[in-house]
Amino acid sequence: MAAPALQQPSYLLANLKADWTIKPLHQRCHELSKIIEDYPAKEMHAIFPWLVESVFGSLDGILIGWNLRYLQARMTEYNIAMDFLDPSGPMMKLVYKLQAEEYKYEFPVSYLPGPVKSSIQAGVLPDCPLFHNKIQFPMSGLLLLNPFEYYMFSFAYSLIAPKNYPPGQHGSCSDSAYFVLVNTYLKYFLPTEGNVPPSPFSDPRGTVASPAPRSPSVPYVGYSGHSTSLLKRHITHQPSVNADPAAQEIWRSETLLQVFVEMWLHHYSLEMYQKLQSPQVKEPFMPSEEHVLVVRLLVKHLHAFSCSLKQESIFSSTSAHSHSSPLEELKRVVVQRFVQQKLYVFLQHCFGHWPLDASFRAVLETWLSYIQPWRYTGEKNNTQADGQNRSVPDKWASFVQENLLMYTKLFQGFLNRAMRTDLVNAKNALMVFRVAKVFVQPNLSEMIQKAEQLFLEPEHAILQRQNRVFLTPSHGGSFLSSRQPMGTDSVFKVKSHVYSLEGQDCQYNLMFGPDLRKNVLKLIQIIAQARQTAKRISDHSTEMAANNSFLSWFSVGSSDQNNTFNGGEMDDMGEGVKKTHEFLDKALDYLCQIFRLNAGQLSQMMVNVASVDDEGASKQLPDCIPSENGLLLTDLGRLQIINGLRRFEIEYQGDPELQPIRSYENAFLVRLMFQISSFINARFGEHMETLCSRQDLLGRIGRHYLSRCSKVAEQWRKSPVTRQMRERPQRARLSLRVLASYRTLLILLLLYMLLALLSFGVLSSTGLILVVSFLYELLLNFLHEKLKMP
Repeated sequence: MAAPALQQPSYLLANLKADWTIKPLHQRCHELSKIIEDYPAKEMHAIFPWLVESVFGSLDGILIGWNLRYLQARMTEYNIAMDFLDPSGPMMKLVYKLQAEEYKYEFPVSYLPGPVKSSIQAGVLPDCPLFHNKIQFPMSGLLLLNPFEYYMFSFAYSLIAPKNYPPGQHGSCSDSAYFVLVNTYLKYFLPTEGNVPPSPFSDPRGTVASPAPRSPSVPYVGYSGHSTSLLKRHITHQPSVNADPAAQEIWRSETLLQVFVEMWLHHYSLEMYQKLQSPQVKEPFMPSEEHVLVVRLLVKHLHAFSCSLKQESIFSSTSAHSHSSPLEELKRVVVQRFVQQKLYVFLQHCFGHWPLDASFRAVLETWLSYIQPWRYTGEKNNTQADGQNRSVPDKWASFVQENLLMYTKLFQGFLNRAMRTDLVNAKNALMVFRVAKVFVQPNLSEMIQKAEQLFLEPEHAILQRQNRVFLTPSHGGSFLSSRQPMGTDSVFKVKSHVYSLEGQDCQYNLMFGPDLRKNVLKLIQIIAQARQTAKRISDHSTEMAANNSFLSWFSVGSSDQNNTFNGGEMDDMGEGVKKTHEFLDKALDYLCQIFRLNAGQLSQMMVNVASVDDEGASKQLPDCIPSENGLLLTDLGRLQIINGLRRFEIEYQGDPELQPIRSYENAFLVRLMFQISSFINARFGEHMETLCSRQDLLGRIGRHYLSRCSKVAEQWRKSPVTRQMRERPQRARLSLRVLASYRTLLILLLLYMLLALLSFGVLSSTGLILVVSFLYELLLNFLHEKLKMP
């Protein structure tokens, strides 16, 4: 640990803290840039932790810092912050200046991801080399990090830190300063072309001090017996003056990568996943949508970084690897050794615990990005002229074999989610289409089947080989290498991948086996039902749009107080249903191609679904069980509701006179009409009951205007109401609430104006309107009674 800071830096720090609250950002960054240039590292040492916290926020989330996650490109502070935090900017220059002096900074273990924290607290050194030589003894709960590590730990943690942001701050994640800065750091420290630029500050020997090797006296034992670093000759030893610049700086690339992977992905242990593979298991950490999108950015860049491996390095022999550059060696193994295991467990948890809504799209696209590394090779023509996908090149068969569970197990997880999702929703239908479109790529399903066949090879073929152990992701070779390490083959590679992630006693379920095929058929049936439901909604929205036309708006009929859709919503619904049809139709076609389903069987299934819908099944109640308290939904009924196959008629079941005041009603008139009608009902209630009980024409007229009994009872028979509500007596009464509707008032105003033009007075106009309305309603009632007669 460096010596305590002198008095002068404390004055400098106090002045900076005072200026931080009153000066604008551009002035603060300008002054900080000058201070970083002018002051030596000795005086900047005490300022560095405060500056990092002021930028990224405090670890406990109380201070939000510069709010990089919500800082958008349209804001004036955006360019200022990005210039200051650029890999070649003032902040990183300060990091390198302190790095040259080998200062150390404390990072609490309590803010590390759960599995890492538990391992350290249990006295076991994590298997990631990043944490070696950084634990204080006796155990103090702190990591000792060099300036570059401390900066990257703080930067990575700011993504997952719980922060109380000011209300109303929203924006696109891909446009935020944090997202762009992650992309900038990845491109700078993990370049697809060239080497990492050297740091601007050097120690007296001409090199920047890299992390020191792990002391042999450390009493901790890691999870595995592999070396403390992936490229230990470049990391655990100080580079010489005449060494390759890439050899001097490769530790920064590996450190950044390990920090990002550990802080963003390592929140669920592999051991816990193997023991508890259940969606009901509650985990203390749940990633946000923004978090997952940043993980996807990391996955995409690592694929591009790995695919930029030079051809001569790909086809070189194992002995020649020692002569390739450190950056090329990192490209060779980066995905398999660093990312595969932790990303698999991370995605498995998301598939099992993420809400069943459209936000799952972020998780889905992260998965699809990982299983399609050929999209990031830099080739321009990834699609054919006719729009069909190109065949997956045969060279990727090795990647499919080494990542078999990423394809098969996660596909099964998505299948289970899709069968519980509302596929009438266009966003959910799009996700099914996206997955089907990826797996239908020519040659991909054959690669997956071949990998599954290799996994099913007899065990004795493996046992006959001598001196072999199952490879873990930390031991595996490059998926781009045409030569496998001595003693391995395709069968051994697939088995080691599956057993290392799922355990030696795992029960593997074939993606193209009979069990999964049954689930695919169930999904296809659900898709067909969702298409039928979407068609019914489309027809209904078209009908409603016609009924809500300009002329029908002036009709004298009563308004539907339970209708919540306006014209704009109808248009949006129609557009969404159109997209749903398109996505589900293509998804059906792709699933049939992937699993080679019989066209005749599929057509018959479609006919059966259509016939059931035509018989009116969709108009029935969801599957329920009668009980004393009403109807109880069964699991089948819930599935029917989720997929829009059946539904309850949700209507206001209380007193129609007491329902909330609508936006199309005048509040004063609603209350006034209620008082008047209540007075009339109390005064003449018995007479109205006598009138409604008559069986002649007057009785029918009275029941039409005064009685709600039959209408309410008919509605309740279609809804899961309790017995008490069904047995509640309904009395005849007068309702004047319709006169409080703005539509009714406007119609009356127009009628009075029209009659005034015809020289009618107020009283005569009122009488004429009442007579015409009475005759109109009487005619409608007469026709309705005639239609009901057999």
